[in-house]
Amino acid sequence: MSPTAVLTGIGGYVPPRRVTNEELAQSLGTNDEWIRSRTGIQQRHWADAGTVTGDLAAEAGERALKSAGVRDVDLVVLATSTGNQPMPATAPEVAANLGLGQVAAYDVSAACAGFVYALTAAAGAIAIGAAERVLVIGADLWSTRLDPADRSTAIIFGDGAGAAVLRAGTAGEAGSLLGFDAGSDGDRRALAVVPGGGSRQRSHPHAPELANEYLTMRGRDLFTQAVEHMAGSSQRLLGRVGWTGADVDWCVAHQANIRILHTVADVLRMPRERMLSNVDHVGNTSAASIPLLLSEATADGRLEAGDRVVLTAFGGGLSWASTALIWPDL
Repeated sequence: MSPTAVLTGIGGYVPPRRVTNEELAQSLGTNDEWIRSRTGIQQRHWADAGTVTGDLAAEAGERALKSAGVRDVDLVVLATSTGNQPMPATAPEVAANLGLGQVAAYDVSAACAGFVYALTAAAGAIAIGAAERVLVIGADLWSTRLDPADRSTAIIFGDGAGAAVLRAGTAGEAGSLLGFDAGSDGDRRALAVVPGGGSRQRSHPHAPELANEYLTMRGRDLFTQAVEHMAGSSQRLLGRVGWTGADVDWCVAHQANIRILHTVADVLRMPRERMLSNVDHVGNTSAASIPLLLSEATADGRLEAGDRVVLTAFGGGLSWASTALIWPDL
């Protein structure tokens, strides 16, 4: 029987600088009440100048390794859409900065669904025997890609990183990943996109000298798609692992905004109180949102050993993914 990926450590990190709604409101022509009512966000954390995504990733990775009580891994998988540079990948630099030696390391780009996609990749590496232990990180530094005059994005995103350590184990162990569901819809890629900087823009014969490298989003359409795909993916996953919505103690969904979280809970016929959230004080941290929330909820006691947990995420691509586990004693 193939080994199963088992979660054995968790860690999270946000940069120290807090950016409140009041700080943003005046320049964006809005106010704290408007931002809270539409997003549930009161503040977010943005990195200071000179800090890069890899710095956040390394800090979260260090904390996850400490949580797991290990110093060595065979593979590092970093989920990010805001890497240190277009090439090379950021994961090898993070591995080097953590002192992990010349281990395999690569990036996964699936926007806000990236961490669960990375878990899938890590679980596959463990199942085929390519790795005994994997460090999986989700990290994004969107403050560097936000148009400061665009109210639809500037109020939403925060910087942060979260990480998990997986080890080879057996099915049925607490912490074992019980199954996966994932999908994508490239026909709707324009709903959330950074249009500049890639081969599409650079191959155009009349491309502008300075491309638009800010994130653009179609919020209303994304709301509908996020609810549809996180709820649908979760339902398919529950069928695969043999759970019903009533069996789930906690749903840990991508922290897009509070209205999406509540609507997903309603579609799943799950009490909204079972939807874990930290979006109020960190905002939407993209690929970092799920592991960052898992780390926080473990530290404050909301997550306890034995809890049945579903993770579900949705992001640009469009992309979505879900997994489930019995929470281990960390």
